[in-house]
Amino acid sequence: MTSGFENLTDREKQILLNLINYYIQSADPVGSRVIANKFKMGLSSATIRNTLQDLEELGLVEQPHTSAGRIPTDVGYRVYVDYLIKPDRLTTAEEQKIRAAILKEGRGINEILGQTARVLGEITQQLGVTVAPRFEEGVLRSLRLIPVSEGKVMVVVILGSGLARSVILELEASFPEKALGEVESLLNERLSGLTLATIRDTISQRMADVSGHGRLINLVIDSKERIWTEERKSEDLHIAGTDRLLAKPEFFDRQRLSKLMKLLEDGKILSDFLTQAHDEGLFITIGRENTIREIVSCSVVSSTYRVGNITGAIGVIGPTRMPYSKLVSVVEYTARSITEVLSGMDERKGAQL
Repeated sequence: MTSGFENLTDREKQILLNLINYYIQSADPVGSRVIANKFKMGLSSATIRNTLQDLEELGLVEQPHTSAGRIPTDVGYRVYVDYLIKPDRLTTAEEQKIRAAILKEGRGINEILGQTARVLGEITQQLGVTVAPRFEEGVLRSLRLIPVSEGKVMVVVILGSGLARSVILELEASFPEKALGEVESLLNERLSGLTLATIRDTISQRMADVSGHGRLINLVIDSKERIWTEERKSEDLHIAGTDRLLAKPEFFDRQRLSKLMKLLEDGKILSDFLTQAHDEGLFITIGRENTIREIVSCSVVSSTYRVGNITGAIGVIGPTRMPYSKLVSVVEYTARSITEVLSGMDERKGAQL
């Protein structure tokens, strides 16, 4: 439980809720008179002012300037998110817009995720972000060795979820198709049902007692990092809505905006943060809770989605002053929809990452 929350009175909770709701809309520090006039709590401005002082002493609000009203702190937002808000219901139109973006026919996973990032940005008016699934978490269903030209063979890795990827290996000598077929059968026999990470780490031991086809087996073992590990690529991270950040007062500071843009341009750090921050379900990090310094003035509302037994992530990034009750609903619904759609893709097609 957030420190001190259990000691808040009902009045303090309501005033904190009203202050943050108003601040999210206005971006202006909130004074006691505004709360008294706007929310009709039946309390005098003086009573509200005293309560705000108490909330400030608890570290839940602060005064940016001596004569100004108050704004929430990161801790205040945490109390708000964890205990005070109720997720908004999405409209039918919003749900249909999200589903339409994900369901467009003839699209691969990366195309779906790109479209999803755009619709997240549009609906939330924040930065929409999606990250492709982490391939090495997947379980191997089958492996194919396909000769593609003289001295080259394609290794096709197919996961239990139906996702697939391919790698071209160069051979020092050509091998007959029969030999490729025998090695393919042997690899499937020894490795099917294991995660790709397990295969990468143990393939040498698992194939140590194999006799025959030594050069081809050794090539597969020596290429283990290429076959079983997929490095994060720029196209694995989809971002949409950077133009919307320019209009938010928090990003009038060009230095702050520049740091964020540099982070988005790199991609890998943010991808790893979104996929490693949590195992499953909705996750919210606020301000200084973020471990990436470029977004310590931002909040991230994210969630995992699943394709079979592997996971990816989606989310929205924006200033800490964001409509959390809305974003929680949008992100949860979108993640659930992606899971349903991608899990229903025709596995026989081996959808490409």
